[in-house]
Amino acid sequence: MSPLGLEEKMNRPADNTLRIALSDAGISRRDFLGFCATLAAAYALPASSVIVIAAALENASRTSVIWLSFQECTGCTESLTRSHTPTIEGLILEQVSLDYHHTLQAASGEAAERAREESMRANAGKYLLVVDGSVPLGNPGYSTIAGVSNFDMLMETAKGAAAVIAVGTCAAYGGLPAAQPNPTGAVPVSQLIKDKPVINVPGCPPIPVVITGVLAHFLTFGTLPELDGRGRPTIFYGESIHDRCYRRPSYDQGKFAESFDDEGARKGWCLFKLGCKGPVTHNACATTKWNNGVSFPIQSGHGCLGCAEPDFWDMGSFYKALSMPATPVRKAVAGAAAAGVGAGVAVAFANRAKKAAAKAAHETVKVEDLTKKP
Repeated sequence: MSPLGLEEKMNRPADNTLRIALSDAGISRRDFLGFCATLAAAYALPASSVIVIAAALENASRTSVIWLSFQECTGCTESLTRSHTPTIEGLILEQVSLDYHHTLQAASGEAAERAREESMRANAGKYLLVVDGSVPLGNPGYSTIAGVSNFDMLMETAKGAAAVIAVGTCAAYGGLPAAQPNPTGAVPVSQLIKDKPVINVPGCPPIPVVITGVLAHFLTFGTLPELDGRGRPTIFYGESIHDRCYRRPSYDQGKFAESFDDEGARKGWCLFKLGCKGPVTHNACATTKWNNGVSFPIQSGHGCLGCAEPDFWDMGSFYKALSMPATPVRKAVAGAAAAGVGAGVAVAFANRAKKAAAKAAHETVKVEDLTKKP
């Protein structure tokens, strides 16, 4: 997948596939297959699926995407665009046909709204609608775009969409705008859209690869990923942060930091007593992490705020423990030592299995001819 020269570009047949877009961007086949291997590992697919995913992505047509931003802080878009170097994940988002996005589009005013309307007409029934931000129902004037209320624009645009992706906790659950006393009457997208699939990708903001992972799944398989009871992709939100946290053994052993600068904190003990909401928060932070896998809040020494869950802003102090058992923690843990050890072993095996799957997938890539064009 080496970059095409000018003459090759001029003589090639018209091609609207992702393969050509990535080739033009200078993405090597090795890097592309590495990304596909990561996807396969994330979705717990066998190593043999790497080439299948690659072929599906390479030949996928650029899907039209319309992105609407309502009551939000732009943090979701900021998260998505904050890669320190260009990534395959970012290019996946760029190489879909992003036809409308308030923050990223060059057009403004009437030209911007015309682009949205034309995309809706040209791709009726096929485009993906991405929404970040909650929708105010208290008064249309709380948030409007080109004089159109958020509610009216959402309902109009969703009508011809194949599916709706609610990005960020505001769009998924109402988020901060819906926090008590909810002055704007903010509601999540799923409360209004009932005749289309709605995929919730919560987080304040969400992890970038989780957003693009949903898009890549759609591009690869032509379907939406499996969802949990809250409309979230189970592959990213199927387990709590607590269950995959590297500090979990400290919790099982009753070792807790009492302050952010005590001996326990310095030794990496559990932050539960300092308000960590990891036990009730479902997200991929502990495994996928942030900044291209560098770290996540708990690894940086701060407890989880629970931002991927509904009503996280109204769960009480970020620094107060969810609850503490009546008996001393050490005694309670000692009484359930077998269960604790079992849980720790299960987590260890799960992490080991994921690493093995990723390694096997990458080894499959190595034996392929990574230099030949598809």
